[in-house]
Amino acid sequence: MAKGDRKRALRGRAGRMQGGRGSGRASTGQVRLWGRHAVEAALKNPARSHRKLWATREGVESLDGELPADFPVEYADVSDLARLVARDAPHQGLVLECAPLEDVHLDEVLGGDPARPLVVLDQVTDPHNVGAILRSAAAFDACAIVTQDRHAPPESGVVAKSASGALEVVPWVRVVNLARALESAAEAGYWRIGLAGEADASLAEALPAGLVALVLGAEGEGMRHNIGAHCDALARLPISERMESLNVSNAAAIALYAVATR
Repeated sequence: MAKGDRKRALRGRAGRMQGGRGSGRASTGQVRLWGRHAVEAALKNPARSHRKLWATREGVESLDGELPADFPVEYADVSDLARLVARDAPHQGLVLECAPLEDVHLDEVLGGDPARPLVVLDQVTDPHNVGAILRSAAAFDACAIVTQDRHAPPESGVVAKSASGALEVVPWVRVVNLARALESAAEAGYWRIGLAGEADASLAEALPAGLVALVLGAEGEGMRHNIGAHCDALARLPISERMESLNVSNAAAIALYAVATR
């Protein structure tokens, strides 16, 4: 087959995949990840079941470690890979289709280590923000993030790329009722601190020595009233009056640092 014919054939296969050309959607029941850190972490995660890797040869060479000899790989050009992911997604020559991670239950992560805070997100729906918070949670050794199932992004390539590998190492607990999850955290000994710009106390003043659950709301709306009512304390980050608020992922990173250095 001539080079031009081979490229056209590959593009035809990409276009016929379920989800359509360039949609970024995986086959039914699967998740499509892209970018070196996200793909590499997923490949190293024994909890992942992998279906197929589309890659450039340079992309495969950039991975840390060798792929198994029988691993399903289809080599492709950069432009062909772009048709398998969301528009303008930085795939870095690697696109992996795999099974989603297994569900994690709240009681599995409430381990009781004061050095490992719990991060609770109230209706944070932007996948870039959730991915960035996962990355900070991994950096500061949080025990898990908790979101409400209906008001959080699904596991996706955008989340995984923003998380830079953290999606594979930080447990992500999805619950039906966030207020009930906060009650369970309190029963396990966690002091629940909601971040709110209008709070009187600073985060440093509100932090206890023991177990901590950091609760953050979406940008703009902040925490819902019922979620704030399920916190033991509200606290603010001491930012300049010239700025009304911080991006929720930045606020999470600062709060996690404060817990790590208290």
